[in-house]
Amino acid sequence: MTLVHVPGGPLLLPAEQVTDLLRRLATCWLDSAGMGESDLEAETVEALADSLTEVADRIDTECIGLMPFGDEGGGGDAGGVAREG
Repeated sequence: MTLVHVPGGPLLLPAEQVTDLLRRLATCWLDSAGMGESDLEAETVEALADSLTEVADRIDTECIGLMPFGDEGGGGDAGGVAREG
């Protein structure tokens, strides 16, 4: 993961990498449950994986909302960075 250090500010992570990590973790959980490698019930694993995916979707939505459109200006940083912590 790429860490972005802002002098005098928080440590930041690129949002794309954060959402990718959340989605990969959810997929790994589902795969483990599907192979019987989890002590949790399949419904519990699915609910946890869905929650991670929802968080990733919300982060993506927030980043899209910050993107500037055309020459209109406004918006924010198109790169989308999530704060660590």
